[in-house]
Amino acid sequence: MKREITAVDLKRFEENFDSSKVNRVAMNAAAQAGVNGAARNYAVQQNNPYAFSIEVDAGKVCDQKQSGRCWMFAALNVMRLDLMEKLNLENMELSQNYPLFYDKLEKANYFLENMLETLDEPRDGRVVSFLLQDPLGDGGQWDMFRSLVKKYGVVPKDLMPETAASSATMELRKYMTTKLREYACELRTAHESGEDMDKLRARKDKMMDTVYRMLCIALGKPPVRFTWETRDKNKKFIRISDITPQEFFAQYIGWNLDDMVTVINAPTKDKPYGRTYTVQYLGNVRGGAYQVKYLNLPMDDLRDLTIRQLKDGRPVWFGSDVGQFSDRKAGYLTTDAYAVGELFSTDFPMTKEQRLDYGESLMTHAMVITGVDLDEDGKPIRWKVENSWGKDRGRDGYYVMNDAWFGEFSYQILLDRKYFTPEQAAAFDTEPIVLHPWDPMGSLAL
Repeated sequence: MKREITAVDLKRFEENFDSSKVNRVAMNAAAQAGVNGAARNYAVQQNNPYAFSIEVDAGKVCDQKQSGRCWMFAALNVMRLDLMEKLNLENMELSQNYPLFYDKLEKANYFLENMLETLDEPRDGRVVSFLLQDPLGDGGQWDMFRSLVKKYGVVPKDLMPETAASSATMELRKYMTTKLREYACELRTAHESGEDMDKLRARKDKMMDTVYRMLCIALGKPPVRFTWETRDKNKKFIRISDITPQEFFAQYIGWNLDDMVTVINAPTKDKPYGRTYTVQYLGNVRGGAYQVKYLNLPMDDLRDLTIRQLKDGRPVWFGSDVGQFSDRKAGYLTTDAYAVGELFSTDFPMTKEQRLDYGESLMTHAMVITGVDLDEDGKPIRWKVENSWGKDRGRDGYYVMNDAWFGEFSYQILLDRKYFTPEQAAAFDTEPIVLHPWDPMGSLAL
């Protein structure tokens, strides 16, 4: 049986390529403009006008810069709207550095606890190898964020502004990851030498002292109590005095975090619709935290739930695979953004199920849906999306997402459970099925 590419194969490849003038034209175009540049669909802007029958005023966009905090930015962008309404503010930002600090602290603790729980697992086994891959990356999911908010609250950006390390997290992440892998080695080596769990936990406590110190140096010390001053739309002076971050969240945002839940669309055979799921070893906060939990529903249900919440004047946090067929600069998330199939004279026919099963797609990024355009029958045509890549992308930071793209490359939405049907609410309250740590639904939004 032939196992290698032969000279005969190469000659056939070349002859087939040269047989079509289209191939040479495509080659010349891609050489000059790149693949996406050569394949960019001119008609996308015409077919996806920036017009929506339902819109929520979401304020000015933010910029996560060189950090993987989209899940935090998207959540805080939704939360701030309640604060802005209560205080009659033109615009404001909640600190994105503040939850970053505690996310790194909690993830370090979560990782070390996982190491203590897996001391007898083989180091080169799949579980430990997986845990060592990314001990405290930037990414996350909604349930991880609400665990942080439940424990630590939120603060205005003025009270914990950005630092060089929060805006560009690669360096801090690198050195902290190195430290945590060193600590994993230390704990496992000590265990192998016969140390009991009390001594191992004493080691772990000292390790966390170092983690805290590194975070303070890079990100600054988070406020415990603060006073915040600002002015509203009418220039009225506002002072909120001597308040904790937890009190600030409760008084000025006031979400019932228990009711803010996530729904996914994972059309794979191993995840029947109408069931709830969680992912092993996925989380950040130990003790009293929210379990990562999703209800899997058909995509049409996600559409309907999103529209219900938008009609109520409330935007929707959602997770998608933003790298798929998206024009990041112009701000279009459309399945026809690039005619790549025509450029290469081939097709890309994989279904959403197949892409999940074969590692071709998963949730990579969180954004906020702030509007939708409905046809005469109430069906969505396109969606308005607030991104966190700054005002120079899209239209002042806002994107247009056609409904086909939403269906194919969106995987998760956040909503108030009051929008559930009775059947959906009952399904969400069931005990979740535990998925493997490497399941695609365990991916983190960056």
